[in-house]
Amino acid sequence: MANLDLKNATSDSPLLLFAEMDESAIRTAQRLVKTGKLFRIVPGLVSASQPEQWPTQIARERLRVLAGLFPGSVLAFRSAFNGGQPEDGVVHMTGSYRRDVLLPGLKVMVWKGPPPLFDDLAMQGRKIYFPSLPRLLLENLSQSTSSIPKTAGKAAVEQRLLSICDARGEEALIEIRETARIKSKQLLLDKEFRKLDDLIGSILGTRTFKLVTAKGKARTAPVPYDADRLELFEYFAAQLRSTPLHQSPAVALTEQARIHLAFLESYFSNFIEGTEFEIQDARGFVLQGHPIDQRPKDSHDILAVFHQARDMGWSNQTLTPGEAVLTQLRVRHANQMRERPEFSPGEFKEKPNRAGNTEFVAPALVRGTLMQGSSLLPTVPAGMARALFAMFVVAEVHPFSDGNGRLARLVMNAELSVVNACRIIVPTLFREEYLDCLRVLTRDGQAAPFLAAMQRIQQWTAAFQYDNLDRVIAQMTACNAFERSRSQFKLLTPS
Repeated sequence: MANLDLKNATSDSPLLLFAEMDESAIRTAQRLVKTGKLFRIVPGLVSASQPEQWPTQIARERLRVLAGLFPGSVLAFRSAFNGGQPEDGVVHMTGSYRRDVLLPGLKVMVWKGPPPLFDDLAMQGRKIYFPSLPRLLLENLSQSTSSIPKTAGKAAVEQRLLSICDARGEEALIEIRETARIKSKQLLLDKEFRKLDDLIGSILGTRTFKLVTAKGKARTAPVPYDADRLELFEYFAAQLRSTPLHQSPAVALTEQARIHLAFLESYFSNFIEGTEFEIQDARGFVLQGHPIDQRPKDSHDILAVFHQARDMGWSNQTLTPGEAVLTQLRVRHANQMRERPEFSPGEFKEKPNRAGNTEFVAPALVRGTLMQGSSLLPTVPAGMARALFAMFVVAEVHPFSDGNGRLARLVMNAELSVVNACRIIVPTLFREEYLDCLRVLTRDGQAAPFLAAMQRIQQWTAAFQYDNLDRVIAQMTACNAFERSRSQFKLLTPS
C-alpha cells in the first residue's frame, strides 16, 4: 500500500483501518475510495483488494479488524467460551451500545455491557480484550433470548468447571467462586453468580444442586466414577459384542504342563513390569526350591503371580460385577503384593498414578469406576472378549499404587481358564506392541489394533507344548521371545 502514500497505515496489509491512521491519511483514503482506487468495506475499513478476497483477509486479521472497528470492546459469551473463535460465522462482544455489523464472512454482534475490568487481558496489545475466567463463566450463565444463542449455557459451564477441577484441583474452583462473587457485583450478574455458586458447590459436594452433564452426574453419584472412562468402557464393550474373536483352546492339559505355563506366564508378566531375572534363575527359586538369596522382594513378585496363575482357586476366579468387585480385587492384590508392604497390599491408591502421558482414574473415583465398568462384564461374550474387557478395566482404572499390570493380566487369564481357552503369555519381545495397542485404545478409542494383537499372541502361546519345560524354553528362545528389540528381531512361531 506504499504507493497510496497513506501515512500511519499498515503497509503490509491489504486492509486499511481508519483507527490506525491520522487525519491526513484518512482524508487521502476517502479520496481514493471516491476515485475507485480503494473499496469501502464498512465505515472505517477499506481495501484495495477485490471483494472476493475480503472474507479471507478479515479472517486472517480478525483481531486487528475488531480492535479497529470496536475499540475497548470485550470478547464475550460463547465466543469467549470458545477461546475467541467465531462459531457459525458469528462473534459476540460487549461494548458501550448494542449493534450488529456484517463484515465479509463474519457477523459481529455487540451487546451493551460493562467495559474491560482490570484483569481482562488486551489481545495482541490492541484495544480488544479477553475476559477473565470468572467473567467468562458468569456471562455464559446468563439467559439468551436472541435467535442466535449468545451463551454457551449451563451444561457447557458445568463441563468446563469439571475439567478445571480435574486439571487444577478443588482449590481452583474455590478461587474462581470467590473472585466471581466480587465480579458479579461489578458486572450486574448476581443471578448468574447464584447459578455458578450452585454448580461449584455441587462439584465440591457441599450442595445438592443436580448437575446435568454425564461427567457431572458421575462426579455427584453416591459412589463417584470417571464418566470419560465409563464411556470408553461402553465403547469397547460394544466393539467386543460386534466383533467375532478367534479363541485358541487350552493346550496345558496336564498338571505338569499347567505348572510350566503358570511359571512362564508369571516370568514374562513380571518382566514387562521391570522385574527382570534370567529365566533359569527364576526357574530355580520358583520350581526347584532354590533359596532366595538376592532380590527377595522381586523374587516374591514372581512367586506370587505364579501362585495365582497355578492355583485353581485363583486362576479361575473371574471378576464379579458390581460392588463385589471391590473386595475381590483387594483380596487378590493383597495376596499378590503381600511381600511389598510399601505398596499397601489390598488398599486402593491414595495418590494419582500415570504411565507416560496417560493419567489413570483419580483415587476418589476408583471404586465407582470399577463398579460401573465391571457391571458391563455380563454384556460381553464369555471367553476371549470378556477376558480382554476385564483386563482393560483393571488396567485403565489402575486401582492400586503398584502391581496393576500383573493383576490385569491375571484377571484376563482367569476369564480364559474358565472356558477352557488358552491363557495368554505376553513375551518380552511383544511387550512394546502390547503396550502400544493399549495406548491407542486408551487415547484414541481404537480397539482394532488391540484385538488383533491379543488374538495373535494367544495363538502364539497356544503353539507350544508345555509338558517339557526345557524344550519350551529352548523353543521360545529360538522364536526370539526373550529378546527386547523389535527393530532387530521378529517374534517367530514354532514350526
